Amino acid sequence: MTDWLILVLVIGVNFVLWGSVGFLRLCDEGIGRWLSRASDRRAARSGPRRLSVVGGRHPQRLTVDDIAVLMAAHDEELVIEHSLRCIGALVPIQNVHVVSDFSTDRTVELARRTGARVLETQTNVGKAGALQAGIEHFGLTRRFAAVLILDADTQLDRCYFDRALPLLDDPRVVAVAGCAQTRWHPKDQSLLGAMIVAHRQRIYTLTQRLLKYGQTWRGLNATHIVPGFASIYRSRALEQIEINPSGLVIEDFNMTFEIHAKRLGRVAFTPGACAYTQDPDRYGDYVRQIRRWALGLWQTVHRHRPRRGLFALVLALLLGELLTSSVLFLLLPLVVLCLGAAELATVAGFGFGADLSAGIRDHITLTVIALGILLPDYLLTCCVALLEKRPRYLYLGLFFVGMRVTDAAVALSTLPRAWRERSDGRWTSPTRRAVPSGDGDEARVREVA
Repeated sequence: MTDWLILVLVIGVNFVLWGSVGFLRLCDEGIGRWLSRASDRRAARSGPRRLSVVGGRHPQRLTVDDIAVLMAAHDEELVIEHSLRCIGALVPIQNVHVVSDFSTDRTVELARRTGARVLETQTNVGKAGALQAGIEHFGLTRRFAAVLILDADTQLDRCYFDRALPLLDDPRVVAVAGCAQTRWHPKDQSLLGAMIVAHRQRIYTLTQRLLKYGQTWRGLNATHIVPGFASIYRSRALEQIEINPSGLVIEDFNMTFEIHAKRLGRVAFTPGACAYTQDPDRYGDYVRQIRRWALGLWQTVHRHRPRRGLFALVLALLLGELLTSSVLFLLLPLVVLCLGAAELATVAGFGFGADLSAGIRDHITLTVIALGILLPDYLLTCCVALLEKRPRYLYLGLFFVGMRVTDAAVALSTLPRAWRERSDGRWTSPTRRAVPSGDGDEARVREVA
């Protein structure tokens, strides 16, 4: 029984539940595409048909001309020009708006060089404050049907809008969550740096394919995060979202919770709407970033009182599993250390060592840890290596357990801070890496189907 309990905590009830729902969605959409192609073939054989008309007009899909791009930036001179040129190849550059949040480097100069519209804040107001200032100053929700919020280090896949905009054909959809992919150049990074970035990509792959994909199927509306790095919000919903409430360290959790709390509509997601972001490859930067994210989650949970409904139930299950798995991984090094010390004491002939070892073995053994925790966790990494077609995961994954211990420590340590600390929203980006010339990550497309 203990072995199965540990296995469930490692793999996760949420992964099992929503992964199963995601599989049903995958089958449903596959059948839908097959029926659609069959219908198209029948229509082609029967000759041209008149298009259906709704309200006297042909139904029209949103295009990139209807989308405003809003980018908040703080000291992003190493990456912003490349990101703006990439987005400028996909949307009219006059649709691109940059808010420089009191930058002290060449961020403003480089943004203006690309032709984007630029606003400078006179003080550091934080990302949420910069987004709010940009929406108000440029009148984005009045001039555009939807707003794409884009980070300064992010480049969209060239097929992003082809995959994302059809989701907005459903009038109930008010936000389309982007699918995160990390920009990974292991040859240019240290072993530690490559391991940190690969660990982050593993998280992206598992949470997006095994959680978000199932949580955003059809009538379901259960995802807790529309990531603020590359996601689209319908303007009518954005006008009702409180983007910059006081005391929160980040904005995207809160904006998603606002959608659910105010019942503004559905969040949609497709793995085809990819965007590539530059994740930290330094341990200190990684810890600071996840500390900010974890604190933002707990602060948002504290701010929004739970309500009855599917979202509240899913959130409770997610947070409960986050806490239990964090405790498990935080205790893991201590348990291994105690088991190792007991074995050494026994080998050295100390009598208490045998008693201590026997006492610990009554509850857990190194074999249970290896087969119930380390092996399942590594098998998940192997699955990601297969999906991502990156064999380097097979050896980098040997070190991911250490990163999960770090994640657990941060998740637990930030929980009490959410109840006693208020944040001013000011931000410092992780150490950026200049984008290699000719980088083709944004040309890649990954699909579940």
